[in-house]
Amino acid sequence: MRLEKRDFDAVIVGSGPNGLAAAILLQQQGLSVLIVEGKDTIGGGLASKELTLPGFTHDVCSAIHPMAIASPFFNTLPLAEYGLEYIQPPLAAGHPFDDGTAAVLGRSIEKTAAYLGRDETVYQTLMESLTRTWPLVDKDALGPLRFPAHPLAMAGFGLKALKSAAHFVENFKDKQARGLFAGMAAHSIQPLENLATSAIGLVLLTTGHLKGWPIPKGGSASIADALAGYFLSIGGKIETGNYISNLDQLPSAHAVLFDITPRQLLKIAGHQFSSIYKWQLERYRYGMGVYKIDWALDGPIPFRNEDCKQAGTIHLGNTFEEIAGGELSTSKGKHSEKPFVLLAQQSLFDNTRAPEGKQTAWAYCHVPNGSKQDMTDIIEKQVERFAPGFRDRIIARHTMNTEQLEEYNPNYIGGDINGGILDIGQLFSRPALKWSPYKTSAKGLYICSSSTPPGGGVHGMCGYNAAKAALKDIFKIKVR
Repeated sequence: MRLEKRDFDAVIVGSGPNGLAAAILLQQQGLSVLIVEGKDTIGGGLASKELTLPGFTHDVCSAIHPMAIASPFFNTLPLAEYGLEYIQPPLAAGHPFDDGTAAVLGRSIEKTAAYLGRDETVYQTLMESLTRTWPLVDKDALGPLRFPAHPLAMAGFGLKALKSAAHFVENFKDKQARGLFAGMAAHSIQPLENLATSAIGLVLLTTGHLKGWPIPKGGSASIADALAGYFLSIGGKIETGNYISNLDQLPSAHAVLFDITPRQLLKIAGHQFSSIYKWQLERYRYGMGVYKIDWALDGPIPFRNEDCKQAGTIHLGNTFEEIAGGELSTSKGKHSEKPFVLLAQQSLFDNTRAPEGKQTAWAYCHVPNGSKQDMTDIIEKQVERFAPGFRDRIIARHTMNTEQLEEYNPNYIGGDINGGILDIGQLFSRPALKWSPYKTSAKGLYICSSSTPPGGGVHGMCGYNAAKAALKDIFKIKVR
């Protein structure tokens, strides 16, 4: 099909993992593609900086990357040739309890199950089934609502995933399995009583067993750098330092894909949209925010439980009941005194992150959207609770509240790092109820951010699926 000559075939606004994925797929089809990024550096949430002291490299936003290594699209790309190296900690995740015991997630289903007491057999049976099923359903589960390639396998996964975490955890009897699952499900950043909160927990457990939860050597920015390096190598172009606030700022193109959330999209292109589509975008809901801390430490975190010293990620929150209670309270606008804390200790396994003999650590807790409350003391108390003496090892710290996170990345509205709440009402109909959620009501304009299915996480599948839609609609190219 012959199209009228434009400056580019496609322009991508925003260079987060979804923008980069969309740009790569389009460029791979022989199109001319430009990425326009408002900041001076690419990557969005994939950023690494010396936030505390010289020589200490911290991940500004995302840190551990199970979904990047498991991404059906990223796995087709030669990213290792462009500098991406993953490091696998001995254990993916640890979940300590007040009594000094812990549950852990490792590559081995059997060894993970062995920590779970009376739930050992139940967990092993569950995860053996899910790890067999996931390779058949991953593309459908990480995409828009559609008829799946393997209907029976998808139905089996969906029946489990659509349950609330509070309902699903009834499969387990003891605190170890219940707590481990609570920490996984809490990545959904919503009350664990909500439908479909099991989905993220099950995907993270399954991915841990199949692929691990790796750390990108040198920092999360190395993922963005590898994606950009490959994109440039196949002829793509990137322009930084150009913050787009109006469509008139863009060069002409047949398709424009926006790696931004509905609020920014309305400001840039709202005048082009139908009244019904604008109404849906205006009603789009954002979820809880996060309060983040990075520490420079003079030694490893002294966890009471030895297994936690071998895990890249630590979930702090004790029992299912405590975590669920804190998430529910936060969703209602309150600040928990004992919040669920997601912690990463990258430098234990990546010696490029800190000077010799020193360490870094990264953590956040959930807070009400737009909160400006300082949660430093509360988070550090939670770490100290499971690692007595932790505070004595702090050399320096850097904090970001929800306002500062949004200032750094405008996609984090009110500190919401998922691009909108991922509850059942917005799981597949994000950002609007449409057969193709990536298409806006204006011809040639698409949204490819985490505000589209499958939502947050560094996997690039929102961008990949949006680019597939644009290829089919505008360029009459079908990608399988």
